[in-house]
Amino acid sequence: MRGGSAEEGSLVDEAELQPLAEERSIVEGLLRGDRGAAGTLYAWYGDALFREVILPRLPIRELAENVLVDTFRVVLERAETYNPDSDRSIYFWLRRIAINRAIDVHRAHQRARRLEDALEREADPGAAAPAPDQGADADDTRAQVEATLRTLNPRYAEALKLRLLDDLDREECAARMGVTVGNFDVILHRASAAFKKAFQPDVD
Repeated sequence: MRGGSAEEGSLVDEAELQPLAEERSIVEGLLRGDRGAAGTLYAWYGDALFREVILPRLPIRELAENVLVDTFRVVLERAETYNPDSDRSIYFWLRRIAINRAIDVHRAHQRARRLEDALEREADPGAAAPAPDQGADADDTRAQVEATLRTLNPRYAEALKLRLLDDLDREECAARMGVTVGNFDVILHRASAAFKKAFQPDVD
């Protein structure tokens, strides 16, 4: 019996797992940096990882597809961390990598959404005014936001300004940047994550 087929939260049936001997042969290829070996793993388990592991945790298709690609990049980079003597399918190692990446990206996306809301409030003159004793803080925050934008990759700053400050729809933003709407969404997500990392508001 294949070890780990009944792992909690795993939807892959035991019959879908490859024989351990074949998987170990692929692991040997991974340790040599063989991209073909990673391609074989992708063919075996990529669809299951996407449908059953990544997409339920990150239901934004563009981001989920990026996580799947990133999962197999990590597989190549960290092949030496896998224990080839395990009696469990390599699928469960791939699954753990995919879960971690999906959670990280989901959290980053949530932070990005909060950032978008904050930037939209900065750009919207009709937004609720701050309390009288918070006016100076709002001005300081606005200045910090603008200063942070100047430190970002120009393409990231452009995406944030077009979408959040100029209030253009996604299609118009994508057209101005010369990319597809899906690619723009990815750029905006990464730009928001970069902003979140760089933005250091003053705390009294």
